[in-house]
Amino acid sequence: MVTKISSFQNIKIKSVIRLYTKPKERKETGLFIVEGNKEIDFALACGYEVTDIFFCPEKITLNELNSIKNKAGSDAGWYEITPAIMQKVAYRDTVVGIIAIFKEKQRTLNAIKLKNNPLLLVIDGIEKPGNIGALLRTADGAGVDAVLICAPKTDLYNPNIIRSSVGCIFGVQIALCDYNQAIQWLKQNVINIFVATPKAALHYTKINFTEPCAIIVGSEDKGVNQVWLQHSTQNISIQMHGINDSLNVSASAAIIIYEALRQRNS
Repeated sequence: MVTKISSFQNIKIKSVIRLYTKPKERKETGLFIVEGNKEIDFALACGYEVTDIFFCPEKITLNELNSIKNKAGSDAGWYEITPAIMQKVAYRDTVVGIIAIFKEKQRTLNAIKLKNNPLLLVIDGIEKPGNIGALLRTADGAGVDAVLICAPKTDLYNPNIIRSSVGCIFGVQIALCDYNQAIQWLKQNVINIFVATPKAALHYTKINFTEPCAIIVGSEDKGVNQVWLQHSTQNISIQMHGINDSLNVSASAAIIIYEALRQRNS
């Protein structure tokens, strides 16, 4: 059954806006928003439970809509909304034809399933959601086994993380933890800790990434927390040749991760 909504004052529409704009609302309800066919399809394929789906028939084809209906199951509520309401509630600048509310998954270290000889990425204290999303996209593309997010400065299901990850957030194993938990877990699993930092660091191409390892990256302004330097197997760096002294964190991580893949595949 499809319910039509034409009023901006509808309680469902107000709840969507709160989930977009208020991290507290996402935390208290355990719900978050996904928009766009591709991202919704990723979330469903990765086992996320959808509660409500809002679509605008003028902005989505019948085939696209039926494809999502077949995957969403029978428990989700379906709501047809007007183009004006979609433009109001959509997070993206370009208006999409469908958005959905999903239930969060718990992201803990205990849930991480490691393969033999794992390659991990650790994101340390990074504030910008766009950077976190880009890092998750890199991790997905490189087939990184898991991503640990330490001392997160924003909630994982921030709309901009979902958008900038292009839905890769749903397919990557992620754990939220603090520094001590991450370090203890890495050591228990006998995983080398390679910290990306310009401080007394060895060039990244000189590192042996063929053994179990975690690559730790920090914020562009503050770098990694000092505790990582105390427990590092080796500090690593990327040589800079211009007037700037650093790269964007997602670019730095991609360079190091793909060097690790090159070594492992050679």
